[in-house]
Amino acid sequence: MLSRVAERLYWSARYLERVENTARLVSVYDDLLFDLPPNVAISWYNLIEINSGVEAFNQRYKIRDEHNVVKFLLSDDTNSSSLLSSLKMVRENIRTSRDVMPGETWELINELDMYARENIKRGINRSDRHAYLNTIVEGCQKIIGLFAATMDRDAGWSFLILGRYLERADMNTRIIDAANTLMLQSRAEEAIELGQVVWSKVLKSQSAYLSFRRTMRTSISGARAVTFLLTDPNFPRSQQYCIGEIKNAASALPRAGIVLVTADNLLNKTQGIEHSSMLNEDFSEYLNQVQLDIISLHHQITENWFNFKQGDAA
Repeated sequence: MLSRVAERLYWSARYLERVENTARLVSVYDDLLFDLPPNVAISWYNLIEINSGVEAFNQRYKIRDEHNVVKFLLSDDTNSSSLLSSLKMVRENIRTSRDVMPGETWELINELDMYARENIKRGINRSDRHAYLNTIVEGCQKIIGLFAATMDRDAGWSFLILGRYLERADMNTRIIDAANTLMLQSRAEEAIELGQVVWSKVLKSQSAYLSFRRTMRTSISGARAVTFLLTDPNFPRSQQYCIGEIKNAASALPRAGIVLVTADNLLNKTQGIEHSSMLNEDFSEYLNQVQLDIISLHHQITENWFNFKQGDAA
């Protein structure tokens, strides 16, 4: 497979996963507004900090309110990771890789892109946001389902898997970090009541609520939710599962040694916590280090398989 084609497949999967995860992240904060006690306020600006968008946001907006944060995350064309910007990149990468993807992919991504752009005001305005974001998530899942049902398990499939699960692992830590930051900013008298709502919403944002109930067979707490989302070996959005899939995909490709070593290191660092009191600044620093390791893994994938001269194979 040509390295440029492999890179387009990798980024198609990353951007598609980013679209879905951005919709999930905004959705979980939106749900919190309806379920939090009246005396508890949340800062939407946390989402800008978690997504490493502080500089770009502050250059664009003076007010850190819900409307500006949601607009920046969903539609701002100066934000390269916004939902619409990411969809644009999915579409472009698929357009230039149509000969190695299922024929229906081009039609589905065009439909999703048109819906997202034509209805973006529904996503920004709170009244219709839930339905809009759900439609975006379902559109992404339809394309992922098409890949799963029709693509050969060859090199192209391996690069899709690498991109999907690297992006998913990164956003998993960011969603957990957003919840942890919210809890750290709360007053002591709010913590118990707030925690019951926040960690339930975090699980639901990852479609993990029922899996958590079946696996853990206990009440929801911050420690249990975080441990499940980091270490469960069977749930497709847990950190351990994602890194395991990256290892499996890399193993099917040539020259995978350095990528496998880094993935193993990430797996060894993946650990749960015993008590909710451990959800503190040190835990946020741990998540930040995991995100840096994921960035390093991305650079290794790029150097190992994509930075070839024109015409070389990955």
